[in-house]
Amino acid sequence: MSPSRRPPPIVESFNYAFEGIIHVLRTQRNMRIHFLSAALVLIAALAFGVAKIELIALLLAIAFVLIAEMINTAVEAAVDVASTSFDPIAKLAKDIAAGAVLIAAVTAVAVGYLVFSGSVADRSSRYLDRLENAPAEVTLTALVLTTVIVIATKALTRSGTPLRGGLPSGHAAVAFAAWMAVTLVLDDSGHRFLISSLTFIMAMLVAQTRVESGVHSSVEVAYGAALGSLVTLVLFQVFR
Repeated sequence: MSPSRRPPPIVESFNYAFEGIIHVLRTQRNMRIHFLSAALVLIAALAFGVAKIELIALLLAIAFVLIAEMINTAVEAAVDVASTSFDPIAKLAKDIAAGAVLIAAVTAVAVGYLVFSGSVADRSSRYLDRLENAPAEVTLTALVLTTVIVIATKALTRSGTPLRGGLPSGHAAVAFAAWMAVTLVLDDSGHRFLISSLTFIMAMLVAQTRVESGVHSSVEVAYGAALGSLVTLVLFQVFR
């Protein structure tokens, strides 16, 4: 009869746990994104001076996302070891674990929005109030000028076509130009921050689809987003 295996020392148990966290950080891109997002959220919490109960909600939301991502990684590893060929049940297990991460991430975004929306809206409204009387024609001009700059840049760099590929991403540029224009032309109402947030999310989704489809790289999309936003902002500043 073999002797019972002794549990590892407390210090060694912590070491195993940290090794697991480090492994997920090294191998999982989404985990690195979650960690970076968590750091930015905590810095923003300090900058805006959120209340203690709001900070607790943020910490719980962050932990919820990180735990879900680690469980998802563990499930994927266990399924890969257990199945040597395609199995619909194994795929279902991975999909369910990924769904858990999605629910955690959406919940965290909702918590972050509820915590920061008031503070960000108050600070941004003072700046936006100075731009709300800009002529409506500036919006159309900004979108057209953004498109022209995108096409000119692609011609100079000889990359992609006007509607596909190359530096910068035209879709991202126009989407973020539209977000900036919507944000700047809204009147001083209680719904301005909400509408701006929704249009920003839509612009982000446009940018994300360009990367996921393989049409553009992250750099090309980021360049396009910055181009569209800055061109629109400058025009509103000049013609306000």
